Amino acid sequence: MIPTKFLLILPILVPFLTGILAVLSWHQRNLQRVVSLIGSGLLLVVTVLLFQRIERFGPQAVQVGNWQAPFGITLYADLFAAIMLVMAGLLGLAVGLYSLANIDEMRQRLGFYPLYQILLMGVCGSFLAGDIFNLYVWFEVMLIASFVLLALGSERRQLEGAIKYVTLNLMASALFLAAAGILYGVAGSLNMADLAMRLRTAPVGVVTTLAMMFLVAFGIKAALFPLFSWLPAAYHTPPTAVSAIFSGLLTKVGVYAIVRVFTLLFVHDQAYTHAILLILAALTMVTGGLGAVSQYHYRRILSFHITSQIGYMVMGLALFTPLALAGAILYIVHNIIAKTNLFLISGITEWIGGSYDLKKLGGLYVRQPLLAGLFLVSALALAGLPPLSGFWAKLTLIRAGLEAQSYLIVATALLVSLLTLYSMIKIWTQAYWKAQPEMTERPLPPRGIGWGIRFAPVILLAACTIVLGLGAEYFLGVAQTAANQLLNPSLYVETVFGTFVGGMH
Repeated sequence: MIPTKFLLILPILVPFLTGILAVLSWHQRNLQRVVSLIGSGLLLVVTVLLFQRIERFGPQAVQVGNWQAPFGITLYADLFAAIMLVMAGLLGLAVGLYSLANIDEMRQRLGFYPLYQILLMGVCGSFLAGDIFNLYVWFEVMLIASFVLLALGSERRQLEGAIKYVTLNLMASALFLAAAGILYGVAGSLNMADLAMRLRTAPVGVVTTLAMMFLVAFGIKAALFPLFSWLPAAYHTPPTAVSAIFSGLLTKVGVYAIVRVFTLLFVHDQAYTHAILLILAALTMVTGGLGAVSQYHYRRILSFHITSQIGYMVMGLALFTPLALAGAILYIVHNIIAKTNLFLISGITEWIGGSYDLKKLGGLYVRQPLLAGLFLVSALALAGLPPLSGFWAKLTLIRAGLEAQSYLIVATALLVSLLTLYSMIKIWTQAYWKAQPEMTERPLPPRGIGWGIRFAPVILLAACTIVLGLGAEYFLGVAQTAANQLLNPSLYVETVFGTFVGGMH
């Protein structure tokens, strides 16, 4: 059995070493592709092992270099972090396989595979970070890798989207670093477990100000209202594999950071901070949903939906009950899988139909019924239709909202679900159901290995969506356990310091 101390480091170490091996095989494209795919598969294996360990034994922490907390680098994983790591491993493998057929030789020569692994390392590091400064470092690793991946190829539309992306995210990074500096000045520490104790005696006004600074910084990363404009301007511009991994993971890292700090650090004035979170959640849902229904570009519709779905996740945090947080966690898992799959399906649709413009597409239900069926699985899950995963996640959130008597946010969530369903029906009728316009008719791509490489990850993720829906009882139970851990800050502190800490709520 792998020691827990080593198992906590492996989700960072595996993509790091894979990236190095990919660099060393720079001039051997086939070897580089094989190395990247094996590394992505190994990442999934180690994250699943870590999840099983934490599900059985509870949260785990390691002090890197044996420097005792709060002075060293702390890696911490509870059930929520472990779930997110498994999602990173699953998407790393699925999108990594898809990229073999989607990423052209020029982008491979420019370093796509090393950058892809470094991105996965940054994502996993963010989920495991046990102190604020290291969270900042992992955010920067992600930002650098994602910016280069977004701009790789230097097409005009890519560069335009990349400039907007990096400008706003650099502003978020600067605000994050400033907030971390002020936080250190106030509390004298950046270790999250240490901060959870020290902030209890800090001035409430100062802590609230810091909470708002972190909310803005993480809100930009998560594409919260009104800080989301960079996302629909950027995510539809790179190759599909890049869009898919971005849509599945990057904004969710921002959501993860918001959930972590507002359940562990900034719990001093919940009536104020969580009321703001609830308002932002509602506005994020509505603006994203309205943006999606106004579009006729396949990937821009999906990009706006990323924003609207973030609102549901923040809604669960804002309600701040065990059921609401469990619903938010279940919703994050469902959305990561369904949204990534829709981006992959959009890439296959463009590969077969020749365009992302819905007005130029059509007839794919007749020409490719398997593709149309796979789209319906993910689209109906995203809209929240039973028995798929999105239904149970939304039902849990709606029930939590009703129990908390937050009727306005419940009505907003239901309305945006209808907007989501409408936009999914628009994609279905335009791209798959209606006859293909004669002027855009084109023969199917030749049969070969490219078909299998593109369809295999889509089928895998569609199957995950179905399993998540049919096995909702088990997955909701796991999410409830994760939520209870989040709502018990003393468990975090005790795990990191190895001593009992009483009186924390």
